[in-house]
Parts: sequence; structure tokens; C-alpha cells
Amino acid sequence: MDEVRDKPYTPDFHLCPKFQKTFSILGKKWNGLIIETLLNEGPLRFKNISNTIAKCSDRVLVERLKELEVDGIVARKTFPDSSLIQYQLTEKGQALKPIMDSVHGWADKWFD
Repeated sequence: MDEVRDKPYTPDFHLCPKFQKTFSILGKKWNGLIIETLLNEGPLRFKNISNTIAKCSDRVLVERLKELEVDGIVARKTFPDSSLIQYQLTEKGQALKPIMDSVHGWADKWFD
């Protein structure tokens, strides 16, 4: 028989800072959709990402793309003699594909 605890369980998040960092990135609103869009479509211009994730304001989308760039998940590519800017997943971002596939599988099983 399991022992009853007097205090509620409080996990020590300092034990796994990498896990905590991962979920702070993936759990932030719009990041999953940005990553999923770039996984499915490949490199895209800002306006194409914005059109795909229409409910996300441009201001927030810019902010999220910058954060994902700082985290090494998204790369911002500029072209010489052009105003063209393209966003694409880095190798680190591409490595999220099996995780995103697993999330889709879990969601398909447990949500209507």
C-alpha cells in the first residue's frame, strides 16, 4: 500500500533544467505552430508564416521568431541586394520533427 503524503508533491524543476527549457520553448503560445509550419512548408517569408498562422498578430509573430532564432531553432536568412527575408528551421529545429509527430499522434488518440 502506498504511503500517504502529508504535503502535496512539489517537483524540483532545478533537477532537469534542459527539460524545463524545452517546455518553456514548445509551450509558449504560437511556437508550436511556427515550428510545425516551417517543418511542413520549409523556408518561408514572414508574410507566408503570418498568413498560415492568421490569428497570431504580426507583432507577436516577430517576437516569437526572434526568440526562436536566439534559441537556435529558427534561422533568419537575408538576401544581398534584396529586401527578401526568409525563415527556416535550423538543424536543431528540424530535430523537433519526431517530437511534433508524437504530439500529433497523442492528440489524435486523446482529443476529438
